[in-house]
Amino acid sequence: MKKLILSVFLIFSFMGANAQTAGTLTVTATISSSPYITAVWINNSTPAFVRTLTCYSGTGYISDLVKWTADCGGTRNTVNAVTGATKNSTGVITSTWNAKDKTNTTVVPDGTYTVKIEMTTESYATSSKLATVSFTKGPTAQTVTGTNVTSISGISIAWVPVNTAVQDVQLEKLYSVYPNPAISNIYVSGSDVKEVEICSLVGKSLISSKEQNVNISALPKGLYLVVVRAKAGTVVKKIQKL
Repeated sequence: MKKLILSVFLIFSFMGANAQTAGTLTVTATISSSPYITAVWINNSTPAFVRTLTCYSGTGYISDLVKWTADCGGTRNTVNAVTGATKNSTGVITSTWNAKDKTNTTVVPDGTYTVKIEMTTESYATSSKLATVSFTKGPTAQTVTGTNVTSISGISIAWVPVNTAVQDVQLEKLYSVYPNPAISNIYVSGSDVKEVEICSLVGKSLISSKEQNVNISALPKGLYLVVVRAKAGTVVKKIQKL
């Protein structure tokens, strides 16, 4: 039983380093000034701009969102974002994120991300307000309440990961290690394998290889974990060395 618990722990540990959990982030906030210009966007922990979620701005006013413009690198990037004209009434705005980058093709790596909400009015363009709230993108659902700033309140973000159970089962089927038991070499079958790592049952790295054919003849007899890191994800297999 202890070995089973340890193996499960190691699987999640190894997967955590390279995981790209899919899911949906929902951001809500109440704006109490009008008419207003606003942008909602995501930065990673570097910090670096990831993607704009929402941008409401009339012609000629978008440059007044100075903090958003700075994070975008001066490009005021609205690729794959919800855009619209200046909002003429107060109320709740809702933005969503599908965990993908600005090209809308690749799920970004798990980790800490920051949601930023900037708001200014057409009458006070030089005094924009900024609210920020951070969350952990990963396999665990999370809801975080942000701190209110002038004219931006009721800030809430909710991260909901997809059910990865089916994905894990499919990964198990895609990759295998043989022969098992093995004497001198093992071979990892499957496509787009980036790295094969042999570890002890307590997680110590013993062999690392970029090849799918790995020589294990120098290892003592016993049980080992084979960590297969591939483009599709990470799989952990247990083998016996004779």
